[in-house]
Amino acid sequence: MNISDLSPNSGKQLVIDTPYGSYMRFPVKTHVVKAGDDLFAMMDQYVRPYLEPGDMVFISEKIVAISQGRAFDIDDIKPRPLAKLLCKFVYKSPYGIGLGSPWTMELALREVGAPKMLFAAFFSAITKPFGVRGVFYKIVGTAARAIDGPCDCTLPPYNHYAKMAPDKPDLVAKQMQEHLGGNLVAVMDANDIGREVLGVSDPSLDIDMCKAIFHDNPLGQGKEQTPIAIVRKVTAETPLAGAEG
Repeated sequence: MNISDLSPNSGKQLVIDTPYGSYMRFPVKTHVVKAGDDLFAMMDQYVRPYLEPGDMVFISEKIVAISQGRAFDIDDIKPRPLAKLLCKFVYKSPYGIGLGSPWTMELALREVGAPKMLFAAFFSAITKPFGVRGVFYKIVGTAARAIDGPCDCTLPPYNHYAKMAPDKPDLVAKQMQEHLGGNLVAVMDANDIGREVLGVSDPSLDIDMCKAIFHDNPLGQGKEQTPIAIVRKVTAETPLAGAEG
């Protein structure tokens, strides 16, 4: 297998220039991940055949969470009255439902706890008249920010699911690095308006660099089915075949 067989998704570029250098992001297509799937087996099947020393592996937090059983059909989530109330005060982005639904807010209440959620809602309410946005998400933290709900652009059946953030993403990334023989791994939460690094396999993996490499969100989890990227730094000797999206 040749890594040049991995093409960028439509509308995306293979190479991105960052303050840390230029990097190629090769999207890796997988099967539709389900609860209980072995991520290490996925690495062996889809990633290892293309991997070289020095490559990094960026994996979507969504498939980590799904494999851990942390995604739920919304028909199976029974939002409490507090969830139905709080979700009305959350900014709803066109790129993701976030906590703006009763189902995702219910998951956040389970994950973070009602006292912290109420505290965040209070400060969000008193700062919103001043044009300050994002206070709620800053207070509730990464675990709640990574919760997301059903979206038309998501591959079925997950267009009818809500999911929590992955459990222990740093540990998952570390175990993947060990399994792959030393390649650095990052667990990413990326969409078209922002990027978060939920887990890294080693503290040496710079979070700001990871965000810069994924600035344009090169992955696709709709019809593309590419929740993993092999990231390779561009050098003078690096061939750039397939650079056009």
